[in-house]
Parts: sequence; C-alpha cells; structure tokens
Amino acid sequence: MYNPKGNGKEKSVREVAFTEVEPPAHLQGIVHRFLELNTHGDLPEDYRFHALPDACTYVVFDQLNRDITGLARLRAQSEEFNLGKSFHFINIRFLPGVWQGAPEQLAQGMVNLPYVGDLPLLEINRKLAARKFGDSQDLLVGLVEHLIDQKLVAPNPVTERIFQHLDDILTVGDMAELSNLSPRQLQRTLKKTTGFAPHDLLKILRLQQSLNGNDTWSYADQSHFIHSFRKATGYTPGKYARKFDV
Repeated sequence: MYNPKGNGKEKSVREVAFTEVEPPAHLQGIVHRFLELNTHGDLPEDYRFHALPDACTYVVFDQLNRDITGLARLRAQSEEFNLGKSFHFINIRFLPGVWQGAPEQLAQGMVNLPYVGDLPLLEINRKLAARKFGDSQDLLVGLVEHLIDQKLVAPNPVTERIFQHLDDILTVGDMAELSNLSPRQLQRTLKKTTGFAPHDLLKILRLQQSLNGNDTWSYADQSHFIHSFRKATGYTPGKYARKFDV
C-alpha cells in the first residue's frame, strides 16, 4: 500500500518535533495522516524543511500566523523550504487522487499567504491554536467530513487500485491494465485527479517504495536506482540516509 513519507527530518536538529496521527477508519480511504511540525523554542539557525516528492494534497494550518492556511500539492521533485527559527504547523495529508476541487485552489509547494477562499480554514486554524494537537482530531475530522459533503474530496477507485497492487506495477502499461483503463484514459484520469502524468506518478511511487526499505523496487539495477533517487531528491541514497530521518 502507498505510504508516503512526506518529509526528511534533519537528524542533527533535535528541537524539531514531527508527529503523525492516523485518521479514523471511515476516513482512511481519503486521509493518509494528520500531522504536526513544530519547534520547542527558537532554533539557533533557520530550519530548512526537505519535502519529498509525493502526489498528496495537503491542508496546511500555520499556528503562529492564524491568517495563513490553505491547500497545497507538491511536485515530482523534492523541494526545500526555509521555515525560519520558530514554526508550528498542523497539516492534513490527503491520499493522492482524492482531491476533486479545482486545481487553482491548490498552491504548488508551501502555503505562505493569508487565506482568501471560502472554506472554513481560518475559523478552524484559530480553534486549533487553542488546543493541543492530541486534542484536535475532532476539528480535523470535521473539516474532512465537510469537504466530503461539499464533494471536494472523495475516494478515488483508480489510484486506490494502483496502490493496492504496487508490487505488480513495473511500467505505465501495468498501471493502465490494473486500472482497467486504456493508456489514454489513465493519462487523463491521473492528470485530473493527482496533477501528475502516469510516468511521473510512477516515479513518485518508486521513490516512496525505496524509502520504505525496498531499495531497488522496480528499478533496472542499482545504478539506475541511485541516479533516479538523486534526480528526485538531490542526494544519493547513502547521503540522504546519513542526513535525514524519514
């Protein structure tokens, strides 16, 4: 099953806490995790957050600036964001393909501007700030249920089937066959629901599997794996493992 890592946390920075919580059972086909990323006091230097390639959509809540919240999707290449010396974010990470809203509602990368949309994100951000993360799950679940009611998120049978059969997928052709779609239908469906062409999504799936310990899953050989990993993250697998926890 697809289990995106989402980020690489620098091993040398112990003052940064990253917490993940699984959603309740009725949302597990839509939400991957609820997340909190925060500092305990000011860091001596700016923290650069290494966001790994994935195809998930995020709701981002900035707890230090409650006007900043929104929706975002990452790209097929890793990105690094300077979060400064002090930060506190709460996120909802949706599974790839479940976002049904307009693409223009999604930022590419980090959310860093005041929210001006019509979703109740500002209200929820302020309510979250009054609670500890462990006591906030009802607010996050309620938002997801609201997005479901508004038909902005929904289970995606195509990506769900792909994730269930990852070990059987070596090519885009395999992906199309397992999805019971023609290559053209698959291209159109994935581009609309994940923002990625099938080939780019397959690269992300391969990288995520390698981070789960399957070092050369679906790669032709070790050198191909190292080249692909470095192209996606900017690091060789060995250097990445020495620098980051995932």
